[in-house]
Amino acid sequence: MAHDNGKEIDTRTEEDKAIDAWLPITSDRNAKWWYSTFHNVTAMVGAGVLSLPYAMSEMGWGPGVIVMLMSWAITFYTIWQMVEMHEMVPGKRFDRYHELGQHAFGEKLGLWVVVPQQIVVDVSSCIIYMVTGGKSLKKFHETVCPDCQPIKLTYFIIIFSSVHFVLSHLPNFNSISLVSLAAAVMSLTYSTVAWATSLGRGIEGRVVSYELRGEKTSDNVFMFLSALGDVAFAYAGHNVVLEIQATIPSTPEKPSKGPMWKGVWVAYIIVAICYLPVAFLGYWAFGNQVEDNILLSLEKPMWLVAAANMFVVVHVIGSYQVFAMPMFDMIETYAVKSIKLKPSTFLRFTVRTTYVALTLFVGMTIPFFGGLMGFFGGFALAPTSYYLPCIIWLIIVKPKRFGFSWWMNWFCIIVGVLLTVLSPIGGMWTLIKQAKNYRFYQ
Repeated sequence: MAHDNGKEIDTRTEEDKAIDAWLPITSDRNAKWWYSTFHNVTAMVGAGVLSLPYAMSEMGWGPGVIVMLMSWAITFYTIWQMVEMHEMVPGKRFDRYHELGQHAFGEKLGLWVVVPQQIVVDVSSCIIYMVTGGKSLKKFHETVCPDCQPIKLTYFIIIFSSVHFVLSHLPNFNSISLVSLAAAVMSLTYSTVAWATSLGRGIEGRVVSYELRGEKTSDNVFMFLSALGDVAFAYAGHNVVLEIQATIPSTPEKPSKGPMWKGVWVAYIIVAICYLPVAFLGYWAFGNQVEDNILLSLEKPMWLVAAANMFVVVHVIGSYQVFAMPMFDMIETYAVKSIKLKPSTFLRFTVRTTYVALTLFVGMTIPFFGGLMGFFGGFALAPTSYYLPCIIWLIIVKPKRFGFSWWMNWFCIIVGVLLTVLSPIGGMWTLIKQAKNYRFYQ
């Protein structure tokens, strides 16, 4: 796209126009600002919020509060950067994360820097949401029918996946807006249930311990590193920010960053409302005995616990779809532009059904919620949310050396790199520990 006297001039060929009209990210640019709110809430709040009290129990009060607040501030800053960079080049929109990376690092290097990370983020998030949905369904079943015959977790994961074999065929972001809205509402609802029930438990005055969970110093070190990954996972939704902004209409007079930024502001207020009370009150109520999914620690009232788990199921259905859509776009773009396959319903059906089946298979094979979050949170999600936007900002914007922006970006980069290097170690330790204790017949 180019501009001439304030008007957009479309320089694409007819074939490119037809392909863009078929691909998920660029097919519909009529989204409202509030679409970005619930898409971002759905992308960020989800499986992550449920693990935050457990992460607090691995870090303790002092470090835990600092890490929680610092992560909110850093990711709020980096999401602002991404919204600003979406149309930083006049006449061009960076509709996908890798397109922004290519502009900063070059056509080939940009792909290699961004695409592998984006794939790992999207796929790992979808796998974790498969596991979370299955575990929440299992908890719901056990709560409403405590005397029933136990059913394997893998069966509940299969049940949860069934809805995605249908919803995944919705064509683009705007077509899943109602799903995403329902998910965003559910996130507020079950977060409120989690912190309110924890508050009630804490007021009862039961004796709890805030000592670190590990029996040995080495255990506490690994748990702390894993907790950093849990927090990184919870705050990382930037992987789909540009793709969400691409659905908002834009003109030179009214660029998309205006409504997008309004939506992000509201989304981050909701994130704070969801995250901080759950993390702090959940840890305050249960101490170091809290489960890696806070809803598993709640026992009474039974009807409220059962309802909260179903709220989680609805929410992670939306979260799965939001993170799957960029993957669908990436695979379908490769199929029609590189392999030169003809855009068709059959191609879309094959791609999306195969993707859902693969994430289902991995989720059934590795259903270890806590270890998965700690490992993927640092290894994959921290780079794309904590410091890659800062690196791109330094390359494109070139802020004044030793100025506030320069220092802020380097601070975020250092924190993000430390998360990426250290937290996967703790996540892998937790994953191995959970795998040893897991019974595949449960």
